[in-house]
Amino acid sequence: MTEGKAPTPAQTYRRLLGFAKPYRAWLAVAALAMLLEAAASSGISLLLKPIIDGLADPADFKIWLPVLIVLLFVARGFLGLAGDYTMARAGRGVARDLRLLLMRKYFRLPGERFDAEPVASMLTRLAGDTEQVAQAAVDALKVMISASFMTIAMMATMLYTSWRVTIALLLLAPVLVWAMNKVGGRYRRINHSILENAADMLQSADQALHGHQEVKIYGAQDAEIGRYADQTKQNMQLALKVEVTRGSLSLFVQVLGAIGMAVLLILAAREAAAGRLTAGGFTVLMTSMVAIIPPLRQLTNVQAMLQRGVNSAERVFSVIDAPDERDVGTQPLPRAKGLLEFRNVSARYPGQTRPAIDDISFTAKPGTVTAIVGRSGSGKTTLIKLIPRFYEPESGQVLLDGHPIDEYPLKDLRRQVAMVSQRVILFDASIADNVAYGEMQGAESGRLADAVRGANAMEFVERLPGGMDTRIGEHGGRLSGGQRQRLAIARAMLKDAPLLILDEATAALDNESERLVQDALEHLMPDRTTLVIAHRLSTIEHADQVLVLDEGRLVEQGTHAELIAKGGVYAHLHRMQFREPAEA
Repeated sequence: MTEGKAPTPAQTYRRLLGFAKPYRAWLAVAALAMLLEAAASSGISLLLKPIIDGLADPADFKIWLPVLIVLLFVARGFLGLAGDYTMARAGRGVARDLRLLLMRKYFRLPGERFDAEPVASMLTRLAGDTEQVAQAAVDALKVMISASFMTIAMMATMLYTSWRVTIALLLLAPVLVWAMNKVGGRYRRINHSILENAADMLQSADQALHGHQEVKIYGAQDAEIGRYADQTKQNMQLALKVEVTRGSLSLFVQVLGAIGMAVLLILAAREAAAGRLTAGGFTVLMTSMVAIIPPLRQLTNVQAMLQRGVNSAERVFSVIDAPDERDVGTQPLPRAKGLLEFRNVSARYPGQTRPAIDDISFTAKPGTVTAIVGRSGSGKTTLIKLIPRFYEPESGQVLLDGHPIDEYPLKDLRRQVAMVSQRVILFDASIADNVAYGEMQGAESGRLADAVRGANAMEFVERLPGGMDTRIGEHGGRLSGGQRQRLAIARAMLKDAPLLILDEATAALDNESERLVQDALEHLMPDRTTLVIAHRLSTIEHADQVLVLDEGRLVEQGTHAELIAKGGVYAHLHRMQFREPAEA
């Protein structure tokens, strides 16, 4: 495939079928079951000839013929069940594999991807798109194989019964193929629009429901519902276009089938008059002709399934083919000492002209606290996200223990970092599972209890019905903000990493919760390199150094006392926060 050239639908579908390869055995069993099912259907039709002809002369009627038809019907039912199950087994396997592959890929993508794509869109790919892909890869294949076998079996039955009539009817086939190809392109265009619209709907609903308090406070219910109503209206219109397209093709197939039936009646009458077709033979032709129409309709409807699958596959593959975050480090790092250096570091977000941080240099020594302050948008969060390499610098170097951090494997580097942010991430699991999270899973109960106690969290944990085993709900919704923050501190304590990042950890707390959290942080900070993004300047007065950022540049550096005495940007921020009058 030429680099930079978009793949064709056929290329996308061939790639898609590659995900079904691990399930070839299941697919082979399914194909055999569907082949035998079609053969049983053909056998039922062929048996109608001796039965109908035998009824004209009761002396020639064979009593075992109806019994054989019953057995064939039973066999066809079991074969259909076997085909459905084995195909479903393969299809669900493909959907599961794609979801796992996509989920793993998201965790390997650089931080910029999460800024560019809303989580709602990611969820659409993980749920809706992978389902459509699985349908195209396996379910559509099932329809094509089953319907094709049935069509071939019934056509063979008709050819065997009267080849002259059958060949005349086959002249209608090119018209049907032309119609199916014509509709395919329209399906593709409409379904691509439907997928994009579905992601937009999910994103709007996700934002509005997560911000339900703001929506109610500012009376924005009508605006949010109106936006969602417009998107749902568009989705409905697109869905109706699909149904009209599919219905029109289905109508065309039925009309074509009716024409074929009329042609059959005329030709069968001529063949019967010539003595080449009996009543039983005509019944076989009629039955087979009627039996062909449903699989032909299925083959026309499979176009929609295939086009949805190809559209979804393109969205899934666009993520799978995206470059992973760079991880080429080979220098092992069991445990860092904690000497952190920024040397002339600049970073820029994709598509932005102004750097987020520009030419930043400083050193943070082990056992010290470095506070980072500045107005909103000054680059504080960008700076700390460079340390675990969520973002890459545009120029300059970040060093840990004297080595550029990209010389370390990402896993080793990130093991050295613990983070407590204003936006605490907790999961719908027990307190123990949230504290002993990830690689800390299975930590000794004594260490776990010490971490919870050190974070001043044991006083509320002990009052919960299940203690450490109490589930805390989605995002820790059953706990207060201060309680959630203390659990995040307990998690960082249990990790015991040499680098600690505190991103406005007390900014949204009341005074009592802030006191408890600040006390917990004082237990956490000793003997490690701590970087604090400070919202309340009163919390960083004892920091070993303060970095003052303004519009991405490091404009001041020193201790709290030095910067206050200097009377610069930091002193201005301090006066603004504490309402101190400036000296004349």
